[in-house]
Amino acid sequence: MTIMMISLVTITLVGVIALVVLLKFSGDEKAKDPSIEEVIENSVDIPEMTTNLMSNDFIRISFKIQTDSKKAKKELAKRDFQVNNIIIEELSELKAEELQGKKGKELVETKVKDKVNSLMQEGAVERVYITSMMIQ
Repeated sequence: MTIMMISLVTITLVGVIALVVLLKFSGDEKAKDPSIEEVIENSVDIPEMTTNLMSNDFIRISFKIQTDSKKAKKELAKRDFQVNNIIIEELSELKAEELQGKKGKELVETKVKDKVNSLMQEGAVERVYITSMMIQ
């Protein structure tokens, strides 16, 4: 009877410890949104540029690109000429009508994010923001 009680207590104790460890390491690790200070700290401004579109219109546009770390920000700042090239290439393939509305802006943001991420070695781009845009 004593051996059975010790075995039951041991099994219960191991189960409780396993449950606590499981909940501690899996349940609380939800990704939280970064604060505005972290966003600004890890972001690079791409100054306003003017380029032509496929539809023979011109666009003036500027961006803020948010990275996931300070190392990624430093790398992105060094790659500014490559980022400018990507932006010009992507915009030259679009028509003014494609850039109208929310979907057009999201299209540009997504294309720039994906292309820049393919260049990055020290982190990744989390989000691309269009800070100003004018089509003429």
